[in-house]
Amino acid sequence: MDDSANDTTTTDTSTDADPGERGLGRAYRPSEVEGPIYERWMAADVFPPDGAGSRTGPDAEPFTIIQPPPNITGSLHLGHGQRAAVEDLMIRHARMTGKAALFLPGLDHASIGAQFVLDRIIAGEGESRQSLGRERYLVRMGQFVAETRAIMLGQQRRLGASVDWGRLRFTMDDGSAKAVRVAFKTLVERDLAYRTEALVNWCPGCRTSVSDLEVISTPATGTLWSIRYHLIDEATGPPEPARTITVATTRPETILGDTAVAVHPDDSRYRDLVGRRVRIPFVDRDVPIIADEVVDRAFGTGAVKITPAHDHDDHATGLRHGLPMPSILDDSAALAGTGTDYDGLDRFEARTRIVADLAATGDLAGERTHEMVVGRCERSDDIVEPRLKTQWFIRTAPLAAKALAATREGRTRIVPDHFEKTWEHWLTTIRDWNLSRQLWWGHRIPAWYCPDGHVSVSAEIDGPAACDVCARPVSELNQDPDIFDTWFSSGLWPFSTLGWPDDTPDLRRFYPTSVMETGYDIIFFWVARMMMLGIELAGAEPFHTVTLSGLIRDPLGKKMSKTKGNVVDPLAVMEEAGADALRFALIHGASAGQDQRFGPQKLELARNFANKLWNAARFVLGARPAEIAPGAPRVDPDEDLLGPVERWIRSRAAATTDDVDRGIAEYQFGEVTRALYDGIWSEFCDWGIELAKVGLTDPEASPERRAATWWTLVDALDRYLRLLHPVMPFVSEAIWAALPRRASDPELLIVAPWPAAAERDVTVEAGVGALLELVRGIRNARAEAGIAPGLWLAVDVALPARLGPVFDDLAPAVGRLARARPLVRHADRAAFATARGARPGLAVIVGEVEADVSLPEASENSEAAASGGLVDRSRLEKELAETEGHLAAAQARLANEAFTAKAPPAVVAGARASEAELREQVARLRARVGG
Repeated sequence: MDDSANDTTTTDTSTDADPGERGLGRAYRPSEVEGPIYERWMAADVFPPDGAGSRTGPDAEPFTIIQPPPNITGSLHLGHGQRAAVEDLMIRHARMTGKAALFLPGLDHASIGAQFVLDRIIAGEGESRQSLGRERYLVRMGQFVAETRAIMLGQQRRLGASVDWGRLRFTMDDGSAKAVRVAFKTLVERDLAYRTEALVNWCPGCRTSVSDLEVISTPATGTLWSIRYHLIDEATGPPEPARTITVATTRPETILGDTAVAVHPDDSRYRDLVGRRVRIPFVDRDVPIIADEVVDRAFGTGAVKITPAHDHDDHATGLRHGLPMPSILDDSAALAGTGTDYDGLDRFEARTRIVADLAATGDLAGERTHEMVVGRCERSDDIVEPRLKTQWFIRTAPLAAKALAATREGRTRIVPDHFEKTWEHWLTTIRDWNLSRQLWWGHRIPAWYCPDGHVSVSAEIDGPAACDVCARPVSELNQDPDIFDTWFSSGLWPFSTLGWPDDTPDLRRFYPTSVMETGYDIIFFWVARMMMLGIELAGAEPFHTVTLSGLIRDPLGKKMSKTKGNVVDPLAVMEEAGADALRFALIHGASAGQDQRFGPQKLELARNFANKLWNAARFVLGARPAEIAPGAPRVDPDEDLLGPVERWIRSRAAATTDDVDRGIAEYQFGEVTRALYDGIWSEFCDWGIELAKVGLTDPEASPERRAATWWTLVDALDRYLRLLHPVMPFVSEAIWAALPRRASDPELLIVAPWPAAAERDVTVEAGVGALLELVRGIRNARAEAGIAPGLWLAVDVALPARLGPVFDDLAPAVGRLARARPLVRHADRAAFATARGARPGLAVIVGEVEADVSLPEASENSEAAASGGLVDRSRLEKELAETEGHLAAAQARLANEAFTAKAPPAVVAGARASEAELREQVARLRARVGG
């Protein structure tokens, strides 16, 4: 077997029956491990902060994450998986650090989304919302929700989410319903909610109003029509056939709702026409020509039609000028109420007919292609129509001011912080929030209307007993048929889930919560609403940190969608590779607030990582020295028996701990997985175990020394498993169960203490690190020269005297890993040069260490023997160029006064030492290349 650094992937020194492995099978099979482990966690009641298996008491510092409730519309997607993995990482870490960690799960009723899905389902059954009626439709919705609920909760369990299932909430449960009623009544009483007629965004596909945030601005190529309106003869009354004003419009169907023509007050072309009247075609309505600065003189003809009931700018103009506001579209966006033959036609069919009729009368002055932006419903993709509706609104300005103060004053932090600029812009330009939705599935607005025009708002489940104003009995009142925007109940989520409006123990202990992790695409849909409502109603910011994740895209960077066929089913991925692999792949390489690509390579890397760790653990357990009895309790290795290898293993594990702690503290979870991957795979498995093998198999080593080496491996593995657990909980729990235990250790890793920071031995790290670089350099030189990996070759080494002791201690391991025999260390460079002489060899220069690898005899490796010198020179020239580049960068950094003056002295000293080492390395490379 080749002693390469990747041996631990395949090393198998024991059998499945080996008692030293305590149940670790030959191969890691997630499907056989993950389910039973989750059931063990559930049985041990370790998820709740106050569960029987919790190791925290009532005085423990709380750490709370209220899960962003996924919409109950089918099944989870990769975005849900990514957020659940990150949130569970934080919760598991908090639990292991001794906090009372509450991960509260939930589901969102997603009114418009759920209705959109159900409407398609019942359409396939030959029914519609209207044919079923409200009551039967809601019964059918209940059946649909029950089906999807079971699916989605099962998927969360499969992913390993350590949520407190006993506190599971739903945005339509009784507690949420009460919170919605009380919140609304409170806002009405504080004059922060009001009812009025206003222009809203209407989706004809969903048959409801939608918020500004649900309207997607979409570039489109349309047509700009120029239409003649005839001026009225003020003396006789009828329109003048020869005198017209030409207006420009992209929506000729709305002509029937025009109540004015507007021009800019400084436009000399129309100054004399201001105050005159024109006749609107087809409806014979005479309307004024008005002057208003809203008009863009460069748009079209400089004269525009004003339709106050169907355009936001026109509505504002109509209010300024006191114009009538007739509505001409019904809920389906068909024309209605115009008294013309166009009534009943779809808006686009009516557009075609009206344009043709204008052309027939000679009043179509022209048309041209026009690039524009149209608003589309994010749910149905229908073009949204502005319509006048009487709706409930929240007065957002005072609420937004409090939310802004929270971020400006540092009480709530947004990660990454560049989103705070976007946050500032949106909250300073926010419009009042339209709460009303013309849907059936959701919280019905608790407002009752009296025949006398009075409005009664009640927080009681049965509504008011009578009209608040005139005392008419409730039987004579009509409840508002609309429901709340689903984001209203979601906006109460951080505190309604904890019992608000009641003063519950959970609310007192866990609110404000700790972290809200969610997608950057709903920072305004949801995060802003939670902030505004939490501060106003619960008296405090709902969380101290908001971490924003990006979208999961396909390997080409494209958005995943069913129509593109690039959607990845997380359940299928978990069946194939395991939940741990999916969790790791979704976190690894991700940066806060940035989209990430997901593909087979990331998943394969994660699966291989789990397998690598499993095999490494099997080796460690199987390498137990015979002097240590099976099942022996864990002991600390004897410090006096630890050599450079053991100290390096321990110090690098401490370094990984520092990196993981830093990544979690800074919410850089991609850095957490990078540190774990590098520490476990690249250092512990590739080098630590390989170095330790020499000591474990050395027949001349004392039993005590072998025991110290093995216990060092066990300690390091234990530390790495604890660090890895929040990311890959299943494989870490399975392996940890097989490790020797201390008496103070719990039965389950999930509640084991988080590793404390440990002292690092930077001297040992530098010494061992230099020799590992030497091994890597020798391997690379041999590979580029085409030398067979199994050949043993003589190697001469020159290194600083201070590295002599560590070299002597590691020489057997270095020789084995570098395939060096004999491996000779020379006392000085002169002796090294003499030994090297004129014989052909491969020069290796890494830092302060220099080596010469003899070329094989032709009979052993003829190709390498023949071309070794040429290949070696090419390699050295390449190394020289790279090292010169590093040196130039180091010198430029030291020449920068901003760095040398402001950086900590230790950092500057380290930079100077690195520059000196690079100078020496460049000099030696130049000498070898020149020679």
